[in-house]
Amino acid sequence: MTDPTNPIAATSADLPAMPQASGAVVTVIRDLAKSRSAVIGGVLLTMMILACFALPLVWGGSALDTDLMTRYVPPIWSDGGMWAHPLGTDNLGRDVLARLLIGGQVSLMVAFCTVLVAVSVGLTLGTLAGYFGGWVDAIIMRMGDLFLAYPFMLLTISVIAILGPSLPILILVLALSDWVTYARTVRGSVLSVKEREYVSAARSIGTTDTEILRHHILPNVLSPVLVLGTVRAANYIIWESGLSFLGMGVPPPTPTWGMMLAEGRDFILDAGWLATLPGIAIMITILSINLLGDGLRDALDPRLKGNRR
Repeated sequence: MTDPTNPIAATSADLPAMPQASGAVVTVIRDLAKSRSAVIGGVLLTMMILACFALPLVWGGSALDTDLMTRYVPPIWSDGGMWAHPLGTDNLGRDVLARLLIGGQVSLMVAFCTVLVAVSVGLTLGTLAGYFGGWVDAIIMRMGDLFLAYPFMLLTISVIAILGPSLPILILVLALSDWVTYARTVRGSVLSVKEREYVSAARSIGTTDTEILRHHILPNVLSPVLVLGTVRAANYIIWESGLSFLGMGVPPPTPTWGMMLAEGRDFILDAGWLATLPGIAIMITILSINLLGDGLRDALDPRLKGNRR
């Protein structure tokens, strides 16, 4: 039996209870199921992911094959539509449905990979800045200010001009432009969490900084990062589509939604589906992510529960 008045002799069993995550996942899932926005967003996003990644495996259309004999075939619900091309063809006879699905794969991969890279960098640097403070905090935050001061479009043009357009470069540019957002969010959470009783107790018994960060700090700062990453994923899809529209995204012949919008604007009067369909795909994807992010924020923030059902 340890002496509770002697903090040096205390054991982990005597520490103040740290918030446990045993039932947290179940609680979050239950709250998400009660949120109409989260359910609608989750269903729409799941359908979009399944369509983009599973449908091409069974759909015989090619996103790259051209057929000048079947140019400007309208969607199936219009006069002259063909079941061989349910969403019509473009000015080169390429199947619009196949191109939409491949473009969706690009947009979703960009969103997921950018979130992964930006969160990894931001979480690491933000945790170090908030926990250690001092010169570590000053260096990381001033570096973040430098990235924020550099215009996003100028950074994009500079990097792509030097390294050339490609999917990995696009993900790198988006992550470099947004890691500061995560770092500042994590830093603020760490500054609050590191003053809690269970962290002070762990430090008093000689627990190393690495163990404190791993077991006491990180588990309690992930919630805001998870919500932020979900919401920012929608922005990455918009940015990727905008860059592709300007010709600075994934290079041809890989189709992207932004590239399809750029190609379809020249035929908006004669073949409106070429620009309308990728625009609708972008809108549905962004809407589903935002709805899911709103529901996730409600589930993870007790102050908002019941206010945005």
